[in-house]
Amino acid sequence: MLLTLSPNILTFGGLNRKIYYFYTLKSKIMINRTIEESIRNRLNDKKAIIIFGPRQTGKTTLLHQLFDDKENILWWNGDEPDLRSQLENATSTLLRSLIGKHKILIIDEAQRIKNIGLCIKLITDNTKNVKVVATGSSAFELANKINEPLTGRKWEYMLFPFSFKEMTEHVGAVEERRLLEHRMIYGYYPDVVNNPGNEIPIIKDIANSYLYKDILTWERVQKPDRLEKLVQALAFQIGNEVSYKELGRLCALDNETVEK
Repeated sequence: MLLTLSPNILTFGGLNRKIYYFYTLKSKIMINRTIEESIRNRLNDKKAIIIFGPRQTGKTTLLHQLFDDKENILWWNGDEPDLRSQLENATSTLLRSLIGKHKILIIDEAQRIKNIGLCIKLITDNTKNVKVVATGSSAFELANKINEPLTGRKWEYMLFPFSFKEMTEHVGAVEERRLLEHRMIYGYYPDVVNNPGNEIPIIKDIANSYLYKDILTWERVQKPDRLEKLVQALAFQIGNEVSYKELGRLCALDNETVEK
């Protein structure tokens, strides 16, 4: 894949710095993930593979890299309401009927499906020669639904944004070090890396996804403005010891809520 350098001027603390972005001429950057080889090595056993990870870290992209060249694959998307309805109280017989002759079952956004842990357990225990791979953007929610039913029946992986190691293996250490200051400010989310110049709106969108979709739904927080104040208070104290009592005072929350 052909890469070129494009100079862009950004401002850091009032100083103009020339930053060189890497981009592809024909497509976005496709970077090998460090967990990919380990997942490939476990595709032939019976255990399910569960890929946790924050929103927009490339879980679906990783699935395509792993399975687009394979046959007999069935894709399920937990965002589809009719699929969720079918799987809510699924039996082994129904699951075998839905899977048919497919050898690999991929369940994306699995946290959206009620009783997904039990469904995967029924498949791994009662359906021969079917490998289940599931992903979920809300790691804490998916973990709560699968840990007990899938004890001893799963391999777990966590997919983070790109790492320095992954980027240096892709573009070289010298080139990636040129971007170190920029990376420390804007991070390694794939969308950020692939869209130079749009870092701020992308990061704001990701932050809002966490605060106002994942966390608010998970804990049923009724006062999102206080949650936002808590995040700001924590950001100002990174690297320091914090007190639940002090945070609660700053955000008008009780100590137990802050700790939770």
